[in-house]
Amino acid sequence: MPPTYRAPAPWAPAAPSGPVSFPSAPGASVQGRGAGVPEVAEKAEAAYVGDGPPTYEPEPTGLPAADPDDLGSLVADTVLDGARYGTSTLRAVSLRGDSARYRGEPRRDALLTARFGSGEDALVLVAMATGARATAGAHRAAADACAWIGRAVGRSHARLAQDIRAARRGDLKSGLHRLTDRSLGRLRARAADLGLEPEEYTASLRCLLLPADPRCRTRVFFGVGSGGLFRLRGGAWEDIEPRVATATGAAVVGFGSPTARTPEGDRLTVDLGITTPPSPYEPAPAPPRDPFRFRASVARPGDTLLLCTGGLAEPLRGEPELARHLTRRWAGSGPPGLAAFLADTQVRVKGYADDRTAAAVWEA
Repeated sequence: MPPTYRAPAPWAPAAPSGPVSFPSAPGASVQGRGAGVPEVAEKAEAAYVGDGPPTYEPEPTGLPAADPDDLGSLVADTVLDGARYGTSTLRAVSLRGDSARYRGEPRRDALLTARFGSGEDALVLVAMATGARATAGAHRAAADACAWIGRAVGRSHARLAQDIRAARRGDLKSGLHRLTDRSLGRLRARAADLGLEPEEYTASLRCLLLPADPRCRTRVFFGVGSGGLFRLRGGAWEDIEPRVATATGAAVVGFGSPTARTPEGDRLTVDLGITTPPSPYEPAPAPPRDPFRFRASVARPGDTLLLCTGGLAEPLRGEPELARHLTRRWAGSGPPGLAAFLADTQVRVKGYADDRTAAAVWEA
């Protein structure tokens, strides 16, 4: 008798274990279910968390309009990828938000995963970008940002891998800042070529560098724009988004109050609130730009590092049950498969309907 397919028993997530909230300052812990705590079953069909169902349907509805002469610019609803190098296992996903699905708009988020080099000298790049809201070419700008930073990192990957292994933090920060500025500068040039204002063809950009060398546990984040950088360590979430200096001299991050110094110890200037009129002898000032963000951290066995765009970072910070859900799924259980990772990251929250792009790294 030929073998027959038997559907597996439905997966069930655990019941809530108490309120979870993110800290008021970066680096503080968020308590949740940790390693060694047995998982309790949840209903497989629970596709959302929070106090009510989201407004939109959970599955794609309308497709974006297609140009028969430009089919290469079409963007898939969902992109999923993964890899394992050294002591780390990578899972990455980019999916269209509920609002864009409902309106038949393309995904504004772009995702790039790439390996440069081979063996222990290889360097893995994860780049994610979000195009400007309510602009026709947002998805193209995001794709360009990922492609251009990928090209820049790829051409410099040997030096970058050496600097990461040697813990040359200053060289890494300045070098990656230059590569990011050049890549985003190309976006501004492309906007001019298209006859658009710079803010109409731009994107936030967030990247992660992972060395393949198992002896090197340094993980490097850099980028510009909104999003989140979180770490699950010992069953508790930490918001480790780096502080950045604004034009007024304040150091800002997702949480916390301004400080007089950066995390590196650099003093920040003080805004005295004095308005200076523009000089007729000097060119007009450049348009304001988002500050550059950089963080190099050493991973520990059992850590899970999560880098994401604002579409996931905002509900993670705003809905405690989503943080609790991911803690139950990921703390002490090892990396999920690609399908399970997609299911984890697409759990919806009412009031948050933007695209979601996320890359998570599990450390062995």
